[in-house]
Amino acid sequence: MIALFLSPFYIIGNIYICVRALQWFSACSEQTSRLGFRLFFIVLYSLLALSIGLAFILPHSGIQRIFACIGSYWLGILLYTILVLGVAECLRLFLHFTRFVPEEFLASRKTFAAVGFACIIVIAFFCIWGVISAVHVRSTSYDVTIDKDGGKLDELNIALVADLHLGYTVGPKMMRQMVEKISTQNPDIVLIAGDIFDNDYDAMRKPEELIQILSQIHSKYGIYAVYGNHDTDEKILAGFTFPSKKKKASDPRMDDFLNRAGIQLITEETLLIDNSFYLVGRADEERPGRGVDVRKTPQEIMDELDNSKPVIVMEHEPKFLQEIADAGIDLHLCGHTHDGQTFPTNFLCRLIWENPAGYLRKDHMQSIVTSGVGLFGPNMRVGTKSEVVNIKVHFR
Repeated sequence: MIALFLSPFYIIGNIYICVRALQWFSACSEQTSRLGFRLFFIVLYSLLALSIGLAFILPHSGIQRIFACIGSYWLGILLYTILVLGVAECLRLFLHFTRFVPEEFLASRKTFAAVGFACIIVIAFFCIWGVISAVHVRSTSYDVTIDKDGGKLDELNIALVADLHLGYTVGPKMMRQMVEKISTQNPDIVLIAGDIFDNDYDAMRKPEELIQILSQIHSKYGIYAVYGNHDTDEKILAGFTFPSKKKKASDPRMDDFLNRAGIQLITEETLLIDNSFYLVGRADEERPGRGVDVRKTPQEIMDELDNSKPVIVMEHEPKFLQEIADAGIDLHLCGHTHDGQTFPTNFLCRLIWENPAGYLRKDHMQSIVTSGVGLFGPNMRVGTKSEVVNIKVHFR
């Protein structure tokens, strides 16, 4: 629904950018006003703008994969082109109506060319920053205390990751970085809070190599995962999915992938680890899948447990935090938000989520949301980071 709503804006925005670009080329050199150059530029620009749609409708192939990769970069370029040109247009209108500068200066060819160069520099700055930031996985650490007896444990070392989005843009290189970061933490337990895949299993170019890389993760108590809203078998367009009467579920190959990588999927399950703490894996709130139609409420989860033991709940989306706190859950671990991933959506993210990323204490419940490892939509991160989270949990 969102994709259909945004499609007219996408078309109008691309037409506007294409027209402005041709005007700028003409201001820089009269040679670019020739019909041949204009036709060449329009065809090239159209291929870039249509790359997202072409990747969606074409069958799996090398050409389709190329369009998918181009489209992921193009989304980020388009975002910052619209933002920068929008600011430039607003500034031009402001100067026009306030008469702060002579109208002849604003309308001159040299001014238009110079402003265009400045816009290109700013757009390139944000895009290069975004691409570089997206491919570097960093570590983030938290120390939390749970005021309960940890049984055999005085502390627990957790490695938390989420939103791997294995597919066209995230592959072996990123996963090697992630595994190295996890290994340096020497974790007692590794938790993966959903969106392991990017919907389409066939989007992964080297699944066997990815299994081999992920199988190198080691911890005392094992590796556990829950599914997120993107761990379903469906194609996506610019990060968006489409409504369907067919019940959405994970591709069976996804389950097999995790099993071969040594990752245990826990859906609406509760595990008592080393008789010391509970680990609860919740199904995704949007798309529970795997035969789960109705999730247990936080209170129903707690009613089945020994409340004197620490309770750690892992799910994909950080929703209903007050309900989780009221039920008496001690530590709530999530992903999903990407912390907005790109500027300025990282600021908008704070208006949507009570805990968009990082640490939040709500009564006696502590919430930690990771900004994730992989990418959604644009192959860029601006103002956010790809991270592996290390949580040192201290017990009473």
